[in-house]
Amino acid sequence: MAKYVMIFRGGEPPVAPEQMQQHMQKWMTWFEGLTRDGIYTGQGAPLEKGGKVVQGSRRTISDGPFAEAKDLVGGYAVIEARDLDAAVEIAKGCPTYDVNGTVEVRPVHPM
Repeated sequence: MAKYVMIFRGGEPPVAPEQMQQHMQKWMTWFEGLTRDGIYTGQGAPLEKGGKVVQGSRRTISDGPFAEAKDLVGGYAVIEARDLDAAVEIAKGCPTYDVNGTVEVRPVHPM
């Protein structure tokens, strides 16, 4: 089994509290299933909207991230799967698609 990171991007979460609660319950149910099946490693979390960006040889610091909403990283999770195709199949179950979000699946390079 190899490790993969799923990066959750974009999406337009519901604004009504009841709909937001239902959407979050879908996420909880999905992660509970991944945990039960031994796929979710327990690593990962939603990310706050703000932060700082450090870049270049001078290590310039700016507020950020600044990107289009569809490109903002909302969170991540580390999973285990036999290969990239299996990891992509796992990502297809993510509730983010209900709100027009995307999931980027990347192999984690062993150190």
